[in-house]
Amino acid sequence: MSFQITKYLNADKSVWDEFLLNCKNYHFMFHRDFMEYHADRFEDFSLIIRDEKGKIVTLLPGNISGDVFYSHQGLTFGGFLMDKNIHAVDILKIFDELKSFLKLYNIKKIIYKCIPSIYHQYPAQEDLYALFRNDAQLYRRDISSSILISSGFKYSKGRKWGVNKAKKEGVVCKEIDKPSEVWALIREVLAAHHDTEPVHNESEIDYLKEKFPKNIKAFAAFFNEKIVSASITFETTDVVHAQYLACNSVGRDICALDMLIDFIILETAKYAKIFDFGISNEQDGKYLNNGLISQKESFGARAIVHDFYSVDIL
Repeated sequence: MSFQITKYLNADKSVWDEFLLNCKNYHFMFHRDFMEYHADRFEDFSLIIRDEKGKIVTLLPGNISGDVFYSHQGLTFGGFLMDKNIHAVDILKIFDELKSFLKLYNIKKIIYKCIPSIYHQYPAQEDLYALFRNDAQLYRRDISSSILISSGFKYSKGRKWGVNKAKKEGVVCKEIDKPSEVWALIREVLAAHHDTEPVHNESEIDYLKEKFPKNIKAFAAFFNEKIVSASITFETTDVVHAQYLACNSVGRDICALDMLIDFIILETAKYAKIFDFGISNEQDGKYLNNGLISQKESFGARAIVHDFYSVDIL
């Protein structure tokens, strides 16, 4: 079987989003409305792959920078979005044709950001085998920490103590409507402790919340009616991911973040199977922030990995 690869065009938006809904590794971040909120920052080079009958069999979100194809720099992860009926031999063939297609645009390298297995609704690692067959080099591996809520989880004694302390101090946790309401606190904490800024600004996060109200949620912990800790979650199918977690000095003194995380886990356990804290790495995975990952593990979280591969196009 042969496959046809074409660049995504704006006119393809409806067919892209429709196919995405039935992918076995679906994530709401691959909807065009999400991918295009920061379209001015990246040169989109997303691809649609069809079979001989013109039926879409897989999508590949992507952008190019110089002579490199990325899958995709504006997303946490991204790879082939596959139909359930696709076979391993099909992905091998598609990967060969992908390299030939990219050569036409003088692309010399592919940077492929694998979709972690917790986001698969059905086994979807045909791409990993194709990467192996194409001599891909694993150049980065980040470690994320997840709780398998559906199998039960256990907090450390210290974490239980923190949750109880916040409750005794009168901390109140609740979901709020507009993520931008907690942005001042998130900006303050990221600047003070990580010398960085949020990936999204206020208008962007509120725009995304409006577009994806079931997938993006904002939570806050209040002390004396002031926000002292906050979290933004990205939620899809079975996984709740803590996109942002922040706590100011007042909140740290009364363990407000412990109570907020506990509140979110208990709320999302009503419909989700996994709570994911996110990564604890820097320097392309070479540095592990021991304090950060220990905090996550004290809630019962354990490791999954985000893998990044490099493929030279010869």
